[in-house]
Amino acid sequence: MAASLLALAVAFLLGAGAGVDRGAAAAVDVEGAEVTYGSVVKLMHEKTKHRLHSHDVPYGSGSGQQSVTGFPEGDDSNSYWIIRPTPDSSARQGDAIETGSIIRLQHMRTRRWLHSHLHASPLSGNLEVSCFGGEQLSDTGDYWRLEIEGSGKVWKRDQKVRLRHIDTGGYLHSHNKKYNRLGGGQQEASVVFERSELRIFGWQPRAFISQLTQAIAQLVEPPVERLPTQA
Repeated sequence: MAASLLALAVAFLLGAGAGVDRGAAAAVDVEGAEVTYGSVVKLMHEKTKHRLHSHDVPYGSGSGQQSVTGFPEGDDSNSYWIIRPTPDSSARQGDAIETGSIIRLQHMRTRRWLHSHLHASPLSGNLEVSCFGGEQLSDTGDYWRLEIEGSGKVWKRDQKVRLRHIDTGGYLHSHNKKYNRLGGGQQEASVVFERSELRIFGWQPRAFISQLTQAIAQLVEPPVERLPTQA
């Protein structure tokens, strides 16, 4: 099993972000800005420089749910995720997110939740990461605990973080194992359990939209394809 762990961080786009709303949107570098509930983010794996990504392409094995990958290009709208609290939380949109908080990540285009479970991932045999459910359907397999690296207590743009899956106890992860039959150089995302090399792995800040509007959410989903069972 690969030892690298997925740590995450975010940078900010104000307005409707490149690849989301094709209108004018400017990337803004806001050092130290807080990441809040309702923020729309892109999360980039520091080691491989791939963004956490999903699309309406089911796995051909395992759960058969919507697949999640790492994507190399920065301008793809399928790499946007909305940060949500859990349904029983008192947190509201715009609230800061503290280390230790349990969050959900909703894929902006398909409206499904970043999810894991005990199915094996296709390439490495780690735990599969998928997208599951929808606006009215979510369970604890969608819950992730935020762990901020270093001394910070509130998630900010320039902080690396890890996401620990509540149900399995593993960490969101990626590596350079690529799907040969899936276009664009996409690589596997999975959940792993090893923590021995945390110091050398992280995610670097990339795109962020501070507030999600209903207009941005009206995106057309691509045709359904099926992800091959093997690379």
